[in-house]
Amino acid sequence: MRILINTLAILSSGTGIGKCTYYIAKKLKEIDNKNSYYYYYGYYSQKILDIRKFLFLQSTLDKFRKLIRKMPFVFWFKKLAYYFMITEKFEFDIYFEPNFVLLEKIKAKKRIVFVYDFSFDLYPEWHPDDRVLYLRENFWRSIKRADRVILPSNFIYEEAVNKFNFEKSILRIVYLGVDQDIFKKYPTDLVEKVCKKYRLPKNFILFVGSIEPRKNLRNLLLAYELLPPYIKNEFSLVLVGFSGWKNENIMKIIKKNQNRIIYTGYVPENELALIYNKASVFVFPSFYEGFGLPPLEAMACGCPVIVSNTGSLPEICGNAALYCNPYDPQDIAKAIYELIKSEDFRNYFIEKGLERVKFFLWDKTAEGILKIMEEIL
Repeated sequence: MRILINTLAILSSGTGIGKCTYYIAKKLKEIDNKNSYYYYYGYYSQKILDIRKFLFLQSTLDKFRKLIRKMPFVFWFKKLAYYFMITEKFEFDIYFEPNFVLLEKIKAKKRIVFVYDFSFDLYPEWHPDDRVLYLRENFWRSIKRADRVILPSNFIYEEAVNKFNFEKSILRIVYLGVDQDIFKKYPTDLVEKVCKKYRLPKNFILFVGSIEPRKNLRNLLLAYELLPPYIKNEFSLVLVGFSGWKNENIMKIIKKNQNRIIYTGYVPENELALIYNKASVFVFPSFYEGFGLPPLEAMACGCPVIVSNTGSLPEICGNAALYCNPYDPQDIAKAIYELIKSEDFRNYFIEKGLERVKFFLWDKTAEGILKIMEEIL
């Protein structure tokens, strides 16, 4: 088979969909020696570009993203650029789209699309206006052309069937993975070196994710303030991730409390793994996740995890995380307090996490996708 994967996301993001696209493309190539793979970057190639080569661009562009989004011509420029983007007329047996919207001008006998969640439709207030506009204009039209729709969890499968009336026959569930060659336990000297680079304290509570409404930073900050003074004096709150969007008030709070709240911005994966190793507790109080990679990454590094009791997180984390109500700062604070105060409690979730994460491998993700490809041809 001639299989095309849209790898444009690799060029624009070091997290989320960009990360998933990179690992899926890489692992499919590794496990499948029967089929020919092509990758689309605005042109066709048979080489997978290393996502890490583009992270410095993403980190720089992140500073200008908010300004660019306010310019109305950007949306229309992107549409015009896309129209002229595909210059070579190939036809493929399968076109795999790992980023929601099937590109119209790619010719293929069969089409598969990965849909991570439906937050753009259910909770548009969490997203940049241009993203909501693009997805609402293009997603529902393009999804009709998909022969299979891959979803990352049973939670999203139930939403697809019960809220959006998808036909069950075209839906498949494939879990995502964690690179356990990167996210693992490390020697203390390597951990301390990276923590020194980012000026991290001896003890800290960690959050990893973009600073955006869906991640619920407001309630996490309120929860941190509710902790007893002696805990706040001993444990700082460290936030790692891109600056995101719709976060002006959150950024003001962070800036006013730099003595106790540390915001690092984006951190490369190899260094992020070392920060997970150092963290006393990892907290992920997101309102809604279709899967949720950061809690699994933390587990792989031996960090005890607190997550929301909503969305797909209970399904993905199982009995390896302590759960909290994301809408209740007091409940988030209680969970943090319980893990910090009890070493036995921490060790219990560390052990459970290390076992749980073994189930989530990118090889298994690729195998699941390859099986779907084979079933439709």
